[in-house]
Amino acid sequence: MTMNAQNFLIAGVGGQGTVIASDILSDVGSESGYDVKKSDILGLAVRGGSVVSHVRWAERVHAPMIEERIAHFLVGFEWLETLRRLSYVNSKGTIVVNDCRLDPITVGSGEADYPGMETILTELKKAARKVYVIPGLQTALDLGNARTLNIVVMGALSKLLEPPQSLWEEIVRKRVPKKLVDLNLDAFRKGRGLIE
Repeated sequence: MTMNAQNFLIAGVGGQGTVIASDILSDVGSESGYDVKKSDILGLAVRGGSVVSHVRWAERVHAPMIEERIAHFLVGFEWLETLRRLSYVNSKGTIVVNDCRLDPITVGSGEADYPGMETILTELKKAARKVYVIPGLQTALDLGNARTLNIVVMGALSKLLEPPQSLWEEIVRKRVPKKLVDLNLDAFRKGRGLIE
């Protein structure tokens, strides 16, 4: 059986759970029989700084870093961080972006402007074949815990990939604190429901 390579770039800011999301994505790939490599790049200020995770699934992966234009999936936890990593997504690829704006320090201090949402969305649609905008943060807030955002986003992404829902849920169970398993499984299932 030939295994199709899948390259994922996850972009967000510190505190959004992007590293746990990349761990889950890596575990799902490994359990599905892929060779998996990943690399997490944390910004200078972990909370609030840029966080980018490269995750690669293939029959054989030789390096963890994704080159520009080869990501099959760009997963953005925040609008501007998604826009900043647009050069990585393949023109036939897919973008999943959480509808969330978090102003970086430069915007808060007046040194830079935050682009309008319509401008960002237009750029995303130019860069990839499919763009899914999901209310990930609002879904997490509706569940009563904003920290489940990363699991909501992984739920949405899982709907676009082959590994079965049961495998994803098994990995979520292993990766989240025991006392929060039910909440996170609920978040995962709500996330799956955000993709038609």
